[in-house]
Amino acid sequence: MVKLKKIASRESPTVRDPRERFVSLANKRVEAAIQQLRLVGNLANRKNYEFTDAEGKKIVRALQTALDDVKERFKGDEQRSSGTFRL
Repeated sequence: MVKLKKIASRESPTVRDPRERFVSLANKRVEAAIQQLRLVGNLANRKNYEFTDAEGKKIVRALQTALDDVKERFKGDEQRSSGTFRL
C-alpha cells in the first residue's frame, strides 16, 4: 500500500508562510554567521596565537570564497562549492 503525504492547508497553525520562514531563519543564521566570523577574527590576535602570514591569507581566502558562493546563490546561481577548509 502506498502512503500519501498529507498536504497541510494555509490555515494550519504549524505551516508558516515562506516569507515568514525566510525572515525568521535569515535573522538567526546571519546573526550566527556574524558571531562565528568574529570568533575567527579573534584568531588574528598574535598575542594569543602563532600563525604564518600564509595561514592567515588561506583563512581569509576560504572565507571570501564562501561569501562569494553565497552572493552567487542570491543572484540565482545554484552552484555550490563542495570544498572543505584545512590548514
